[in-house]
Amino acid sequence: MTATAHRPPTAREDVVGALAELDPATAEARLAKPEVVEHTQRAHDHLFTDPGRLSPALRRALAARVAEQHGAPGLAQEHHRHDPVDLAVATADESVAALVRHADLLSLAPALVTPDDVAALTAAGLDADGIVLLSQVVAVTAYEARLVTGLRLLAGHDDDGATPAPAADLPARAKYAPDLAPGGLPVPRAYTRELLGWLPWVEPIPTQELTDEHRAAFAGKSDGAYFRLLARETGVLAARTQIDHAVFLTRVGLPRAERELAAAVTSKVNDCIFCASVHARKAAQLSKRPADVDRLLAADVPRGPGWAPADLSALSAGQDERWAAVIDLAAALAASPSRATAGHVARLRELGLEPVELVDLVASVAFFSWANRLMLTLGEPHLPADSPATTAPTTPSGETR
Repeated sequence: MTATAHRPPTAREDVVGALAELDPATAEARLAKPEVVEHTQRAHDHLFTDPGRLSPALRRALAARVAEQHGAPGLAQEHHRHDPVDLAVATADESVAALVRHADLLSLAPALVTPDDVAALTAAGLDADGIVLLSQVVAVTAYEARLVTGLRLLAGHDDDGATPAPAADLPARAKYAPDLAPGGLPVPRAYTRELLGWLPWVEPIPTQELTDEHRAAFAGKSDGAYFRLLARETGVLAARTQIDHAVFLTRVGLPRAERELAAAVTSKVNDCIFCASVHARKAAQLSKRPADVDRLLAADVPRGPGWAPADLSALSAGQDERWAAVIDLAAALAASPSRATAGHVARLRELGLEPVELVDLVASVAFFSWANRLMLTLGEPHLPADSPATTAPTTPSGETR
């Protein structure tokens, strides 16, 4: 794979920036991390042009539906202008209807997805590559929707009058919580900062079959099951790896402990115990505030229909003013659709956060809105093999770098 110099996209190539209608201060702050801008567009381009079992027109239709569900009508319209499949007609085909049902679940209630749901995709005609592609279509759209929504708030746009997000017909079920993970491994029942494992429901690329292009796509990360699985959609993974590094591992922007805090908050909202464990651990280490991080992990998030969080206020309870404001914005933006408001942004500005820090906070939440949807719906967490099974009740309610 030939390395190329970073080149921020032009305005025409920058879908997120165009839809966000950035003011000068936010536009300048966003370019403090040009790799995020560039590779967000690269992920978008790969997603809708790479070959695969799903036609680009069907991918566009599914992405438009997800964007609408996440309260990003401009992003939905961007897909509609490319003449996507009419899902109202296409779902007469049961295989397409099955894809739409799964996309709705992955989009709005990823913690409810089960191995049987993934197996049903095989029955609908998808192979492992196709399942990863479908998952990325939904997850990347959730990411882009939050970037657009968050950046529009930072730019001062009032979208309160936007068309309400359409409801989806989700199955009435509890969160997926098996007694044991595959292989008889114990499963975590409560949020923790301890190290967890993760087992895939879809076959990753075997290590011996990885090409140089596959390995380059997740360079700097482990060759464990998760990244070998995502390597089935190589172009999107390559872009995602660069975004991850730029958002979380560079020195520019929000203090890194608060980026990790935002990732943990997003994981609580989406009910991803695995991702929360990784990033709560990092937030505690970097901030040297383990008690505050544990308070976040222990917070109860009541759930309504479709497992949507009914009340997010407990997540910031007991925190100092800055962390409470960061948590409240992160939680509101992570919700589907977003509940973030200009008031959340004003509060953070009053506390002294600079534009580059606010852009970084939005990107941190957006990225884990992507990551959680993959972790929750392509596999499941487990406790280490030598760990006793957790007996505490499940809390109503990542990935490694």
